[in-house]
Parts: sequence; structure tokens; C-alpha cells
Amino acid sequence: MSDPVLRLDGTALTVEDLHRASHRVPRIDLDPDALRAMAASHALVQQAIREKVAVYGVTTGLGARSTEVLDTDALSEFSVQTLRGRAHAIGPEEQREVIRAGMIVRLNTLLCGHSGARPELAQHLADCLEADLTPVCGQIGSIGAADLVLNATVGLALIGEGEMRQANGEVSSSAELMRAHGIEPFVLAPREGLALANHTGSVAGAAALALYEAQTAFEAAQTAVALSMVGFRANLGPLDPTILAVKPHPGQISVAAGLSHRLDGSALMDPAQARRLQDPLCFRNVVQIHGTTQTALTQAIECLRIEINSASDNPVALVDSRKIISSGAFFTSEVTSVIETLNRSIVPLVFAQLARISKLLNPVFSDLPSFLAKPNSASNGFAPIMKPAEALASEIAHQAQPVPIWPSLNANGVEDCMTGSPTAVKALRQIIDRLRRLTAIELMVAGQAVDLHGVNGALSPALIDVLTNLRKISEPLGADRPLGLDIETIAEAIGENGFAGGVMSRG
Repeated sequence: MSDPVLRLDGTALTVEDLHRASHRVPRIDLDPDALRAMAASHALVQQAIREKVAVYGVTTGLGARSTEVLDTDALSEFSVQTLRGRAHAIGPEEQREVIRAGMIVRLNTLLCGHSGARPELAQHLADCLEADLTPVCGQIGSIGAADLVLNATVGLALIGEGEMRQANGEVSSSAELMRAHGIEPFVLAPREGLALANHTGSVAGAAALALYEAQTAFEAAQTAVALSMVGFRANLGPLDPTILAVKPHPGQISVAAGLSHRLDGSALMDPAQARRLQDPLCFRNVVQIHGTTQTALTQAIECLRIEINSASDNPVALVDSRKIISSGAFFTSEVTSVIETLNRSIVPLVFAQLARISKLLNPVFSDLPSFLAKPNSASNGFAPIMKPAEALASEIAHQAQPVPIWPSLNANGVEDCMTGSPTAVKALRQIIDRLRRLTAIELMVAGQAVDLHGVNGALSPALIDVLTNLRKISEPLGADRPLGLDIETIAEAIGENGFAGGVMSRG
């Protein structure tokens, strides 16, 4: 079955659509009205050149050389030189889907009609994406004041001077690969080199992918909580909507509804099943803890929805007023803020996970065998698993530290600020990678507690499915055995939305 068509018009790209298209190879449909808007913006660029109007990056130099007016001969090569002079990405090669996400974001934001680039550039991007040709680009080079170095490296490949990786994984000259697929390397017009380099597509694409993965990891964490509640025989009073209405934070209400959905039909919904009037805070305050993360996720997704559907160009072409004006749209301080807020919000979530795991392993709290070892066995149960669990939490807490911001030293002091967005996004990707593994541990421990309590038959339909899927990967722990492979396999399934508990990720 072929992938759905990805329709782009500069306004309606979602995080979910971007995630799907970056991992697969959809057919791309470009909105005709958006292409006409691009043509109109390029006509404005041509007019500025004819009339010798000083326009940043079009008829003048860049950065510290923005006061230098270019002559006619220089204009003909300036777009190519813009890419050659900035294509300095270094470090490990970036993942295919991250590069594709950045290309899709740039394609979509070109369609906003403010870049001054021709419709042919948008079509070229679409052709390369449909052919599954991915420019080779390192991960390091952006400070969040546009992604100039990363974008220029990708852009250079699009004009045939870099390298691309094809569908089978082989790397070759981009010019050779494009021609092998019936695509000619793109010939730049004035302004188009800067249009390929000076935008926020790289960090916006990476952030959007990380947010999609954060949402799937969060839903799995919600599922693990629900299973832990059953294994602990927790008091569900804190999920009561009338209680939450007393202080109606939207994130808390959403989280409580998600947990209630997972627990609907469980014997635990009967208040008489609770063993305590008040449980430890890792159970009693899960709505507040997870609600904070849900709020941060919602805010971050809304920020990225705007970012991937808006012009991040400098300068900006305004066709209606017939102006081309320098702007600060390339500066991603909003992205840094929401991603860092999300990163920090995950820290209390993971330490609550640790607390729940430890409570389930402790017979004083769980009324179950110590460390959830099978009765009459020589097993130490899940006791040693606390060490990798705490190691994961430690790494997450470290990665969630704020990105240091200092005055930039670029362009002889003209470009004297930065945002650090790429650093924050890389931290989020690592946090989610660790969170999936910690959630896998909680699922295994909670599943063991459910088995030992003998309440499997009282599970909700949603949790029956969860436990069934869990047992396909990891059998109940009887005799001691290595659990690393089980944890890794469950974490991989979480990444594929396999433990969402019947709740679909939103984007």
C-alpha cells in the first residue's frame, strides 16, 4: 500500500504528518496557489535587482558584509557562493529522517510565499524527497540563529556539489544520484542560495520529530502508571473529575482522562478495591506530575506547528506591500523555551517512575513478595534492576539542564545573539531514548506485580491488551535471567507506539 499523499500549502503541516513523511516516501502535492505566491515573491526580487534597491542577501553581502553592495557580475554567482561559503557541517552524519524532516519543513515554508525563491525550487525539493535522495550532512553547525551551516550543507547537495544517500543506503555524488533518478541539479537564481541556507528548517524538523516521539513515550508512561496502579491496588480517588475541577489545570484533566480510559472496566474502579486511604505521592500525585508534562507537550507542539507553517526567512518578501524587509524570523528562541520546559518537566515524571518501581518491589508497600520474586524461589527478583533504572534517571536529569546562552561572537559582533535550540532538541531526543527504557522497566515490574496479585482477570480491556503484548516480549520473572534484551525490545515497541494503551499520539 502506498503512503498517503502529502499535501503542502505552507499552512497545514502537522507534527504527525511530518513524522510519517520523513520516515517514509510519500507522493507530494504542492498547492498551486502557494506556487503562484512564490512566483510573485521572486518577481519582487527581480524588481529590486533591476532598480538597484539595497536588499540584504540579494543585492548586498551577508552578515558583517551586509553594507557592501554587489555589482552585476557578483550577483550571478552570489547564490552559489552563499552555499559554498557556509556548507561546513561537521560531526556524525545526521539521521536520514531528520534531514528529510528539515527538507519537508523548508519546502512547506517556501510555499508561504515570502522567500523570494521560484516555484521551481519547491518542485526540486519535492522531486528529491519523492526519489528518497537524502543529502549527507553532519549534526553540528547550528546555534539556533537560523541553521545556516546545516542548511547550506544540504543546499549544496541539492545543486549537485555535495553528497546524497540513496534508498539502499549507498552514498554518491549528489549530481550523479539526481541524474540517475531523472533529476537535474538545481541552478540557483538570485536570492535562492540564501533561501536554502537562511531558515529554521533543520532545527524545526528535528524538534517536530522529537516531539512526536516524546508524545508516544509519554502515552506509554501513562500506560505504565495505569498498570502500576493495578499492581499496587492504588486508590483512584485522585482521578475523580469532581476533585480535579477544584483546580482545573488542563494538563491534569487530560492526564486523568487518559488514565481513566486505560483503567475503564478494571475492578480497581470500585473504591472498595483500594488498599489505602492515601497512597504514596508517586501514585497519589501522578495527575499533577504527568499533567505538567502534558501541558509542556501541548505548548511545544503548538509552537512547532507555527514554526513549520511560517516563513523563517531573512529578508522577507511582502508581495502585497511590494517590499523586501530584513527580519528576525530566523531566531528560534520560542523553540528553545518550549523544548527546555518539556525537558525539565520530564524529570519529576521519571523520578516518580523510580518511586513507583521501588514501592512495588518493597513488601511493606506492595503486600507482595520482596522484589517481586516468585515465592519459594532462590531469585532476587527485580532488585538489581533498580541500578539501570536509577542510571537512566540520572542521565535524564543531566540532559535536562538548561542550555547555556552567551553573547555570540559571530560576524564581527553583528550577529551577537543565539538561542541554542539545536542543543535543547538533541537533549530531548536523548531524554526520550532513556525514558522509553525506564518505562519498559516499569511495565515489566508492574506486570509482575499484577501476576503476583492474581488480579489479571480484573484488568480493563485496554490493560489486558497491554499485558498480552508485554508477555509476548517478556515472560514473568521466575528464575533469574538477563533482562536487558527484554527492556530494549519493549523500549523499541514503545518507540513504535506499541504501548499507548489505546490512546493515539496527537500531532
